[in-house]
Parts: sequence; C-alpha cells; structure tokens
Amino acid sequence: MQSLPGLDPLDRLLPSRGEFFSVELSFDLFGNPSQPGQGQRGRPRYQATEKDRNKVKMLLALGWGNQRIANALDVSLATLKRYFRADLQIREVMRDRLVARQFEIALEHANAGNMSALKELDRLMEKNDRMYAERSLRRDQADEDPREKMGKKERAALDAEEAVDSADWQGDLQYNSGSVN
Repeated sequence: MQSLPGLDPLDRLLPSRGEFFSVELSFDLFGNPSQPGQGQRGRPRYQATEKDRNKVKMLLALGWGNQRIANALDVSLATLKRYFRADLQIREVMRDRLVARQFEIALEHANAGNMSALKELDRLMEKNDRMYAERSLRRDQADEDPREKMGKKERAALDAEEAVDSADWQGDLQYNSGSVN
C-alpha cells in the first residue's frame, strides 16, 4: 500500500475534520443559536449558560417582567422560573448591583488615566446625588397622616370622635316646624 507523502496511512481511514464536524450551527436574526428540531415534536432540554444568567440579571435590573424576560431568552415562563429562580427572587437589588458595577468600571478606567471615564464617573456621581436628594426631599415632604395607614373602620371611628368634639353639627339636629333638618 502506497501512502502519499506527508500523510499517515491511517488518515485515509478516518473522516476528515470537515466531515467529522459537519454539524451546522444556525443562528436567528439576533445571533442566538436556533433550537435544533424546530417544528418537530418535543423540545430539547434547556441548558442555562452563564451568558443567559447575565442576560437575566441585566434585564431584571432594567425592570423587565418575567414573561418579557422569558420571551427574550426564547423559553417558557416555567423554564425561566425553574432555571433562574434565585435570580428572580432578588429582583429588587439587581438595579443597585448594575449601578454599582457601572461605578466600579468607571472608577477602574478613571484610575488608569482615561479622561472620558473620569467624566462618566462624575456624571454617574451627579446622577446618584440627584437621586439621593430627591428621595430625601420626598421623605421630608411626606407628612405622615395617621389616617393613611388606618383601615376604614378605624378612620370612621376617628371621624366620629372629631365630629362629637366640634360644635358645627349641633344645629342640624334642632327641631324646626315639625321636621328635622
């Protein structure tokens, strides 16, 4: 058996790389891999990736709802809840984590001497200061009326006590010409 120069005789028996890795990956319009077996019965088991976890965290930070996130990942709502339950339970802190990460990155680049990062850090700090001032102002302006936290019955009882204490209603109950006002 004669072999070609530079080729091992066993190489002819094995499939070439192109034949061995002939699985074609297809992607949708947004660059996500298409699900194999699309249009066939059943669906392959979902595999949560780190990229998907980061995407869920980012979308939670942007305030998206569960159904909208599931649509973005091309999974059902039940699948989203099954694989990302821990992330969905800490929805409230995701925005703070995202902002903290933005500060961290801007600070790293600013410390490295990047002037545009320094300007961005300044802008983020001003935005944070405005948000803090607005929150403090709202808290100070909110005159806590005890009636707002009361139930209907408690509020009615308090209104009745105030009505008894005031003298405005007594003229309504006087007898004039055989009729009650």
